[in-house]
Amino acid sequence: MITVLVVDDDFMVAKIHSGYVERVPGFGVVGVAHSGAEALREVERLRPDLVLLDIYLPDVDGLSVLRSMRTGARPSTEPDVLVISAAHDLDTVRGAVRGGALHYLIKPFSSDALREQLEHFRALHDRISELPGDAPAAQQDVDRLFGVPPRPATTPKGLASETAGVVERVLREAADDLSATECAALAELSRVSARKYLEHFVDTGRAEVRLRYGGTGRPERRYRWR
Repeated sequence: MITVLVVDDDFMVAKIHSGYVERVPGFGVVGVAHSGAEALREVERLRPDLVLLDIYLPDVDGLSVLRSMRTGARPSTEPDVLVISAAHDLDTVRGAVRGGALHYLIKPFSSDALREQLEHFRALHDRISELPGDAPAAQQDVDRLFGVPPRPATTPKGLASETAGVVERVLREAADDLSATECAALAELSRVSARKYLEHFVDTGRAEVRLRYGGTGRPERRYRWR
């Protein structure tokens, strides 16, 4: 369950937006706040995954609340933020983007518009959870996180499509990830040749690589088909 805090100075609007959220499977409203100070207290207390943040609040503006979330909250309590507001001047929109808001919905909006943004957030949440733990992120992992499409799967000059097919088959059939040396032995290629094809698959997003750290020397690169 992805938990949501709704922040809006209008009690009825907050209730409506809460209803929109509750109709999206996998999301639940854990709290509602009607001022900036209350919002910051509830973020600390409830630790929501996502905040729906209005700009026009009775004590401070939403951008100030957003900045306070980013500078004051502990990393474990810092939520993602979706701004929902009638404010549509460019300075406010720009401030929300610079403050780290995921998106900006201008009031009034439909339940479908909010649903679309919530589902986008869920997809982002899932992609983050699929990252390889404490291991360094590979470029294709970062590209997927930011929605960058995979590079074209064409075989570049200097690489043979037949050999690429052999290396692909070896990776697909492997029960675990492989080093370039292990892949070369299975594909009956030199280690240098095997690594060229493996790195090509990584660059095009069809394979992923992780680093295995040993006691000494450089970490070993291990490859796995996506």
